[in-house]
Amino acid sequence: MSDNLRLKARLEGYVFLCGFALCIPLSNWMLANVGSVCPANGPCLIPVGFGLMAPSGVLVVGLALLFRDMIQRRLGINWALLAIAAGALLSWWIAPPALVVASVVAFLFSEIVDLAIFTPLQKRGLVKAVVLSSGVALVIDSFLFLYLAFGSLDFLVEQIVGKGWMVLLTVPLIALIRNRDEKLGLMPA
Repeated sequence: MSDNLRLKARLEGYVFLCGFALCIPLSNWMLANVGSVCPANGPCLIPVGFGLMAPSGVLVVGLALLFRDMIQRRLGINWALLAIAAGALLSWWIAPPALVVASVVAFLFSEIVDLAIFTPLQKRGLVKAVVLSSGVALVIDSFLFLYLAFGSLDFLVEQIVGKGWMVLLTVPLIALIRNRDEKLGLMPA
């Protein structure tokens, strides 16, 4: 792989890193400010299909799962862990502490599970690795976040559906990245 191609891959990794780090605070901010319904003692809600309403942050969390996988692919596992920490620090300025703790704990556990599944699978198929690792991670993230933030699992199905939509919407982008990587000879970091 040429130095120019290697530099281009690293730059893409840094873009994914910035996007991921911003997802945690953006998700927390959306919970309090963006939704078609914003109850006084709960998160703002958006429709996610099938007559379900989910906390608005699900959209960004679903996208974060893609960013995390692409960070690992371009920069390596250590950078993905750094992104989780950076996003957690940014959250402290945006959301109440209880929401930040729930968000960070849920992200940490779900991202570790995502790493464990994505890492061995990515060499056998990038799209399959992203979909499987994200699918498992979004369930763990939803469960932990709802339990820790609200002491309730009332929106569990809604969270899973909302995050699942975001993962499915990214599949064409993942396929494009995979095809481009193969064409250019780019290998995972």
